Amino acid sequence: MHHTEGYVNHEIEHGIATIEFFHPASNSLPAAILTDLAKHINDIGIDNRVKVIVLRSAGTGAFCAGASFDELMAITNKEEGKKFFSGFAHVINAMRKCHKLIIGRVHGKAVGGGVGLVAATDYAIAVDSAAVKLSELAVGIGPFVVGPAVERKVGVSGFSQLAIDATEWRSAEWAKRHGLYSEIHKDVLEVDDSVAKLAERLAHSSPEAMAQLKKVMWHGTEHWDHLLSERAGISGELVTSDFTRNAINKFKAKPAK
Repeated sequence: MHHTEGYVNHEIEHGIATIEFFHPASNSLPAAILTDLAKHINDIGIDNRVKVIVLRSAGTGAFCAGASFDELMAITNKEEGKKFFSGFAHVINAMRKCHKLIIGRVHGKAVGGGVGLVAATDYAIAVDSAAVKLSELAVGIGPFVVGPAVERKVGVSGFSQLAIDATEWRSAEWAKRHGLYSEIHKDVLEVDDSVAKLAERLAHSSPEAMAQLKKVMWHGTEHWDHLLSERAGISGELVTSDFTRNAINKFKAKPAK
């Protein structure tokens, strides 16, 4: 679906569904795009034509800049805050519950919620310039909703490093070493080649075996519907503080890197 700014769309070819999202502000994620992403993943998850999903974003800049600063600034109370952050919870839970394996195609940097998206894929293939950062603490919130997904991939120590050192980028090599990325390649052409080959192989694999494998890999996350909703409440309350509003205003005033 297209919005005034940005879109989410998908195409299905030879058993491979490719979901693509885009937003002109470095592929950030306003509520409308989060809602659409969750819907696409839920719908494709039960589409029998589809054997495997590729999640990607458009453009040549960032893979995903995370939460939309404009929408964060518009939140006036903790209920609105919880509703906004629940958008991330719904996407991660849709990815978790989807019976099909999800390949992440990461062509650029990932920040905040974008790191959460990558962590919720089952196999992420990235370009070697795709650094990652959890910047939430720097603006007075924390990576609460995406935390469980990131921690599941990189462990408590790796998650703590990202969450605490909120202004520093970690390289794609760091992300691969810690298990966030499955593969890194020197350019986007190589990434696309690797994504296509893996998707093709999986499109010819047993759907039942892949669904069971996905279930096994996500074992122990059955409580995430409740957990991520609870976490959305924490972020939702923090985002209304003066500290956060001032910090976001400062961030917005900085030129994008």
